[in-house]
Amino acid sequence: MMLEPLHACNLTCTGCGRIREYADTIREKLTVEQCLTALEECGAPIISICGGEPMIYPDLGRLVREILKRKKHIYLCTNGMFIRKRLHEFRPSSRLFFNVHLDGLEKTHDLCVEREGVFRDAIDGIKAAKGAGFLVCTNTTIFKETDLHEIRDLFEYLSDLNVDGFMISPAYSYAAVQAKEIFMSRNEIREKFRAARDILGQFKLMTSPIYLEFLSGEREMMCTAWGNPTYNPRGWKGPCYLMTDAHHATFKELIEKTPWEKYGHGRDPRCEDCMVHAGYEPSAVLGANRKLGDSWKLFKWQLS
Repeated sequence: MMLEPLHACNLTCTGCGRIREYADTIREKLTVEQCLTALEECGAPIISICGGEPMIYPDLGRLVREILKRKKHIYLCTNGMFIRKRLHEFRPSSRLFFNVHLDGLEKTHDLCVEREGVFRDAIDGIKAAKGAGFLVCTNTTIFKETDLHEIRDLFEYLSDLNVDGFMISPAYSYAAVQAKEIFMSRNEIREKFRAARDILGQFKLMTSPIYLEFLSGEREMMCTAWGNPTYNPRGWKGPCYLMTDAHHATFKELIEKTPWEKYGHGRDPRCEDCMVHAGYEPSAVLGANRKLGDSWKLFKWQLS
């Protein structure tokens, strides 16, 4: 479940559509009680707290504690700038990851987020969290102009900081984002990730091997949009994390009133080039287009 307690952010990243899509309601935020009600309603075992920037949500410490009490797993997604400031509000847990977004080394990342010094603040936050015993992973978006050798250098640097794993996903084109030239077509994504396979294989990827095969063009899958439902101050966002055709008052309404058969590659033009982890990792893990040996691949990946 993608839980967005607010859409406000302290950055204006080039590839992000949230602050633009929800410009009219940017100051709205959920209460902790609303978040927990949505959590129970959905029943998902893993919660990605995102936004916006969750670290500027006033009640984040309490929200995380309440979710952990319910035996859920949390990826706390952040640009990393305020980890040091708010670290005292959290306690290390095997069910809590700080998930820090980094799209390259210092010069590249600061260019992507449109502010100097963000990379250094994020690295300081990672060091502080690791020093305090927390689990930390990073999330990296691959754009059309991404230098794969720089990603290798970034992952090597982060490995030296004892980061616990790496997530990757191709850049996704929000309708609200103006800089469309940074995004890739489906064929360009496959070409990029085929070239990246040897590099990525050297590191502790938290991206499933099935999803990587899909990104590399080795298999086809359909999106499982309902596998990662999004809840935010406007309600349950339908049909998916990236596209907004409606907001629903309840999770049941989202599931029952969304015409899922109308979405996906070959069905909706907006889906043509989307290969994003929010929709396709659920497909990979749930066994869409299963092949012989997939269970063994996933088992080995989990053990590693």
